[in-house]
Amino acid sequence: MRILHIGDIIGRTGRKAVKTFLPEVRREYMPDIIVANAENASGGFGITYAVYEELRKLDIDIMTTGNHIWDNRETEMSIHKMDYLIRPANLPEGVPGKGVISIEKNGQKFTVINLIGRVYMGLSDCPFRKLDELRSQAEGFVMVDFHGEATSEKAAFAFYADGRIGTVVGTHTHVQTADERVLPKGTLFQTDVGMCGALNSVIGMEKEAPIERFIKGMPRKFEVEKRGEMMFNALFFEYDDNLTISDFKRLSISSGD
Repeated sequence: MRILHIGDIIGRTGRKAVKTFLPEVRREYMPDIIVANAENASGGFGITYAVYEELRKLDIDIMTTGNHIWDNRETEMSIHKMDYLIRPANLPEGVPGKGVISIEKNGQKFTVINLIGRVYMGLSDCPFRKLDELRSQAEGFVMVDFHGEATSEKAAFAFYADGRIGTVVGTHTHVQTADERVLPKGTLFQTDVGMCGALNSVIGMEKEAPIERFIKGMPRKFEVEKRGEMMFNALFFEYDDNLTISDFKRLSISSGD
């Protein structure tokens, strides 16, 4: 089974990058299932139902999220209609939506668990213990999208999960890491898959506001960068009938290539 996990999609530019580069990637790698982190897909903060539908029409099978899941107030009202979108499973009890999804392709079950880290993040339950709770219920090949700020937390989680699930893919920082590898007990791990958005930007946003904020310490509104070249980051991997990783590759494409 071939899987493509697309990095954080940042606003309209990120969606345009997916529309531009995904057809080429699909032709070359022929993924059976496409997963994407979509928590920044609407204006850089959150996701609306209209954008969810737009991404579904691009053949994205599963969408994961993270700390920006509730940034757009519409999401809370419409998440029950987004059948293929999940939010972190370790958010406090009682929040809307679900944190795990299983789909079947080619007669095989594929499960994605969405978890969020606790270092420099908001309120959430322990992602390590949440994995213990959910693992026995998960069917087939299991992948975790771990949405976290700290590389150490992501690495610690990956080693904790090693041999118990198939893949741990990190999201959130919007910066792709070059450390993809199979851990000693067989779990594929990448600290961060990166993003889809403007190449010459500050993690997908216009440069001016964050520069001024760092210099003056004054609050400034961040806007998605819509100008210039685009970039597309993803992780491709393949596993065999024994649910063992057989191939993997980090993808980074830009319109300047």
